Amino acid sequence: MLRALAVDDEQPSLEELLYLLNADPRIGSAEGAGDATEALRRINRALESGPGGPEAIDVVFLDIHMPGLDGLDLARLLGGFAQPPLVVFVTAHEGFAVQAFDLKAVDYVLKPVRRERLAEAIRRAAQLRDTAPRIPVHEPDPDHISVELGGVTRFVAVEDITHVEAHGDYARLRTAQGSHLVRIPLSTLEERWRSRGFVRIHRRHLVALRHIAELRLDAGTVSVLVDSVELQVSRRHARQLRDLLLRRTTS
Repeated sequence: MLRALAVDDEQPSLEELLYLLNADPRIGSAEGAGDATEALRRINRALESGPGGPEAIDVVFLDIHMPGLDGLDLARLLGGFAQPPLVVFVTAHEGFAVQAFDLKAVDYVLKPVRRERLAEAIRRAAQLRDTAPRIPVHEPDPDHISVELGGVTRFVAVEDITHVEAHGDYARLRTAQGSHLVRIPLSTLEERWRSRGFVRIHRRHLVALRHIAELRLDAGTVSVLVDSVELQVSRRHARQLRDLLLRRTTS
């Protein structure tokens, strides 16, 4: 059964679309988003969850005219992901069909939405989902983290990561060779990598203890030098960091 996300900034239209989706037996679950930004956050969680995960989304039913990021913009962004959900446009405007199918949309449904027409779009999405090549699901590799770059998935060794910076729901991984942005909150990486020698030194920074070259004290402030970058240590984390560094030097 399909897991669907409906995106429309007009609440009555969104509620009607969700009603019709939930009435179709091929839809296992359907949830709504009031704009493209909210939808993108939800889709990011789905991609982190993986195709078989509890947050997964198979198909997005997407309005075009929305404030800020519109539906076509969102579809272009999704096209850059390695495993994006299918897209069905649901709109009151006929003039964007060419752009929609250029973006590999499954279907283009005009408002007001007829039950029979939506059912055909759902049938197409279900058929495409069921005939898509099966991608094997592997257990996460604890020694590496996958990053996306231009639609290509690469694997970065955790031991090469010097520190991590928080960017909202994202995190930027820093290595000696460069940086990579991943759709994982800093708090998740802190929990995942605590046993691998990573420690929180600030609300925005997670640092690998083995890459700390210096601990600096200056007029009551504490900082560390990591790969030639000086990072501030917040007061609440300073004592824990000093204790951890002392234990490493005496063990």
